[in-house]
Amino acid sequence: MDLKKSQGLVVPNRQVRKVRRRSRMRRREELIGYLFASPIIIGILVFATYPFLASFYYSFTDYNVIQPPYWTGLQNYHDLFSDPEFWHSLSNTVIYSVVVIPLNLCCALGLAVLLKQKLRSIGFFRALAYLPSVIPSIAATILWLWILNPQYGVMNNLLSALGVNGPDWINDPNWTKPSLILMSLWGIGPSAIIFLAGLQDIPETLYEAARIDGAGRFTCFRYITVRLVTPTLFFNLVLGIISALQTFNEPFIFGGNGGGPEHSILMYVVYLYQTAFQNFQMGYASAMSIILFLIILALTLLVLASSRRWVYYEGIQPK
Repeated sequence: MDLKKSQGLVVPNRQVRKVRRRSRMRRREELIGYLFASPIIIGILVFATYPFLASFYYSFTDYNVIQPPYWTGLQNYHDLFSDPEFWHSLSNTVIYSVVVIPLNLCCALGLAVLLKQKLRSIGFFRALAYLPSVIPSIAATILWLWILNPQYGVMNNLLSALGVNGPDWINDPNWTKPSLILMSLWGIGPSAIIFLAGLQDIPETLYEAARIDGAGRFTCFRYITVRLVTPTLFFNLVLGIISALQTFNEPFIFGGNGGGPEHSILMYVVYLYQTAFQNFQMGYASAMSIILFLIILALTLLVLASSRRWVYYEGIQPK
């Protein structure tokens, strides 16, 4: 038999050919894998990576789309931090997010608990809970404008039937933010379905053992349901932070592109849109987008770091 010496070892030629054939097959499989993954890779590079890098560059320039960008260094950031509209829109967004994020999480978890019940027609109710999120947000916002209309809206008609004078939801600056917060509950269906998936992964034996020990429903919910659903809660929390800080459609339509009465619902992204596509201050708007990215990144990393203390993975006690 033909033998081949390699590094002092005698290896049969047949075995060498097998190794080479396997390496060629492996390279071919990798090439095919990259070929199938190329559309999403190209999409990320073209529609995500390049716009981010371009925004980062334009944030250091004076750019109005028509004329070439002119390098100004940190001037946009300096002007931004001295802009009262920037701080006003940021404060509106923070107030909205601080209320909406925990409210939506609590309501979505409560809805998921109801949808977990073993009923004959529970599939219909689950589809009904998810249905509002299928409606486009613009159409849903126009619908809510009709519901919250102070003169002929459904909400004030219901309140008047109860003997309560309904507020001017649309025109009163004290009620525009509560109106947006109320509208946000319209889209908790996806979060509720995600919570439902997390609830269905909790073993029923834990509840049975707790009931044998005399635990009631509230005790089971507090010490079993809430703790074991924390990974799903963590996921929905991160998505909620990203979504709330980037809310645009509802305040843009509800406020008529002007931020509502007294700019009470002038959100950060709405002001960014006005700056970029109405005032054509692309460099200034790019600086705003970079700051928003850093805020979302910092909050996400903060939640990720704190998750070690309150998220239970597979029943493992957090540190």
